[in-house]
Amino acid sequence: MYRIGLVWLQDDLRLDDNPLIHRAADECEQLLFVYCVNPKWFQHNRYGLITVGAHRWRFLLESLTELRKQLQALGQELIVSYQSPLHTLAELFGQFPIDALYSSEHAGQYERTYQRLLQQRYPLIKHQQVNNNTLFNSNQLPFSLAELPDSFSKFRRKLEQQDLRQAIATPLAMPRQLPPPPNFVGALLEHHAAGLPAITTPHHAEFNGGELAAQQHLNSYFASAAASTYKTTRNALDEWSASTKFSAWLANGSLSARRIHAQLCAYEAQQGANESSYWIFFELLWREYFHWYARHHQQRLFKFTGIQDKRPQTSFYSSRWQQWCSGTTAYPIVNACMNQLNATGYMSNRGRQLVASCFVHELELDWRYGAAFFEQQLIDYDVASNWGNWQYLAGVGADPRGHRRFDLAKQTQQYDPKGEFIERWQGDVAAQSEWIDAADWPIQN
Repeated sequence: MYRIGLVWLQDDLRLDDNPLIHRAADECEQLLFVYCVNPKWFQHNRYGLITVGAHRWRFLLESLTELRKQLQALGQELIVSYQSPLHTLAELFGQFPIDALYSSEHAGQYERTYQRLLQQRYPLIKHQQVNNNTLFNSNQLPFSLAELPDSFSKFRRKLEQQDLRQAIATPLAMPRQLPPPPNFVGALLEHHAAGLPAITTPHHAEFNGGELAAQQHLNSYFASAAASTYKTTRNALDEWSASTKFSAWLANGSLSARRIHAQLCAYEAQQGANESSYWIFFELLWREYFHWYARHHQQRLFKFTGIQDKRPQTSFYSSRWQQWCSGTTAYPIVNACMNQLNATGYMSNRGRQLVASCFVHELELDWRYGAAFFEQQLIDYDVASNWGNWQYLAGVGADPRGHRRFDLAKQTQQYDPKGEFIERWQGDVAAQSEWIDAADWPIQN
């Protein structure tokens, strides 16, 4: 047993099906829980954007507030620190005789760098890492991480050939009790949370942050018949019930992939399995693939040449970039999707494919800027899925066909034949038919 354990929460903001918390509770006499809001998230990055935009920040803060209430009900507390992890954890290590640090394995390069630095700086502390955000553990995969298949289809076939769906662990129940915090924790709460950014976007009607909202939505979805028609409705641009909408809660860990899978299996047992219900599992496998993809390729997830080391024939034109971001391009369907994103922090999967294809092919822009804009705006931003999907559309990722291009006129006719979505989101703006690039030389990479 350890005397004091520190649970460093990241993309695992839940008590349900959280092996990290169960392990820490089993091994420690006292526990500290901390979440680090890094000030760098709100500073301009190399793309002239911020990492966490207003919609994403509102959803995250709602999630943290809900988690704190849940921990308080079990006699615990959540320290939300407005400092970098290295700074915050150094302070806590100096204030308490902490024996063990618990954290979830992360797909992100920067998050793994923080974990590695902490291990180097504090070798006397026991560093415990738990796989907490995927369907499978690494030792369940039928290949090593170094042998990760180079396409999703190959990945899926390898899993399904061995029927590994049966190996997905049963979700863990929410803990009924937790070890207490050390003395004097209360005095730290206001100190660490001082200066947190204000909420500047209104409360969202459907996307409410936190585990309680996640569980309510999960139960509501599978109480309906939506899963039985998912494959035929999932490409709708704006209807709430057309797709599962689990992604926002999955992204910050308010909901686990294993819990979704368990609910899906229960639904199929009661209502019958069909191609649509399977397609929900299929989408979970896509998320799974990109998680291991990010772990395997590491910094290449963010390279202009991608994992294929292939240089796209694109550059950066500031006027085109501004028009895409503001929804004022020559393509109404793209404008409507971007206006929806900017207003709500969400865009359908079909919409994301269309605006990304336009970004890379019609506007000939550096795909990394599009990925960074999504990182800023999306409440369901997930580092692996976001950057992996952008590489896929840019022709430098895991797509065996390479450089897919969507016919925007055809897509508009198929998914918005009456122009209702474009009208609702004011996509039919007066846009320039020719890009003004004469005095706007591209910035070379």
